[in-house]
Amino acid sequence: MRRLRRLAHLVLFCPFSKGLQGRLPGLRVRYVLLVWLGILGGSWMMYLHYSSYSELCRGHICRLVICDQYHKGIISGSICQDLCDLHTVEWRTCLSVAPGQQVYSGLWQDKEVIIKCGIEEALGTKARPDVAPRRELVLFDKPPRGTSMKEFREMTLGFLKATLGDLPSLPALVGQVLAMADFNKDSRVSLAEAKSVWALLQRTEFLLLLALQGKEHTARLLGHCGDLYLTEGRPHSSAHGTALPAPLRPLLPAALLRALQQWVGPAWPWRAKVAVGLLEFVEELFHGAYGTFYMCETTLANVGYTASYSFKMADLQQVAPEAAVRRFLQGRRCERSQDCTYGHDCRAPCDRLMRQCKGDLIQPNLAKVCELLRGYLLPGAPAALRPELGRQLRTCTTLSGLASQVEAHHALVLSHLKTLLWKEISHTKYS
Repeated sequence: MRRLRRLAHLVLFCPFSKGLQGRLPGLRVRYVLLVWLGILGGSWMMYLHYSSYSELCRGHICRLVICDQYHKGIISGSICQDLCDLHTVEWRTCLSVAPGQQVYSGLWQDKEVIIKCGIEEALGTKARPDVAPRRELVLFDKPPRGTSMKEFREMTLGFLKATLGDLPSLPALVGQVLAMADFNKDSRVSLAEAKSVWALLQRTEFLLLLALQGKEHTARLLGHCGDLYLTEGRPHSSAHGTALPAPLRPLLPAALLRALQQWVGPAWPWRAKVAVGLLEFVEELFHGAYGTFYMCETTLANVGYTASYSFKMADLQQVAPEAAVRRFLQGRRCERSQDCTYGHDCRAPCDRLMRQCKGDLIQPNLAKVCELLRGYLLPGAPAALRPELGRQLRTCTTLSGLASQVEAHHALVLSHLKTLLWKEISHTKYS
């Protein structure tokens, strides 16, 4: 036993010692060295994983801040009692990708939900030029005490005009905001209710969810407390490579990740059904009741689907109102088109003569979605369909964001593509 302990000590801590080399043949020394390096590498990977987890996953801080504000009477909301007093909102898996935006899966009233809450300072465009500008941390300081209901209504309308543009439908959206604020249905909005809903409006994703309530391709809002809110549970992801551990993904070639997508993903007819839903979502974002919205991060990670393979947008963090994108681009100095990028891929051309960004995006939503669908739909597509599908997707990816082309031309291309896919699956069980 003593010899075994001594050998284990030598293997783990002294792989290069002369003592070990004297006890084992040269071949075994190599194996011992590999084991030692594997243990060292695994320990380092575990350290990186847990250090990044502790940085990204701070749900306990979020819950403490929200409940502290609630118990002080500063904020309120439909789930505050369940969250802070009854503790019936169960926090499960951390899904956060940035420290300032906490995202968790959870359970509430026997339903799977997503919990979202913002903490810490905002990351400005100077610190992170590759992401869309984000608002500073809301400290529940608006509206001030003494604000009348009429003033709060006008304040909300003014904010929506600045965010979405001057649209005739905005009074109806103001009505939705006030109805959500009055969660206890007592026909009045208290200061705590007003502070909570105002803080929520600062979050573009919440505003978009509110504007698209009733649409089948976005998650339903289930409740809020301050600027923490719950939505329906996370849909299945179409990016099956994301199931791999994060440190492994950059090490694998793109071809292998695409093959994994094809092997592990749903059958082609189901993918076609998801794609039809994604195209319908593009229609909803284009000239909807509350203006046009741009998809500024077009990846498979955002393409979700339900158990029946109906499309659900997995994340709206990088969907932005047209007014916000134009305001960001207006008068912006540039040397090249990369300087005119909002979010990840909402890019406008740079006027080299004036050295200013132009207002129209280079690629509209539909062109970026079609580029995504080429890799999602063409592998495994029926042989008879593949040539026509490839041709229509290529045509779609060449669409321009110029205002003169957006209206009829885009609608025609989108309609043809949807018809082609739906015709292929409409007479089967997959419809």
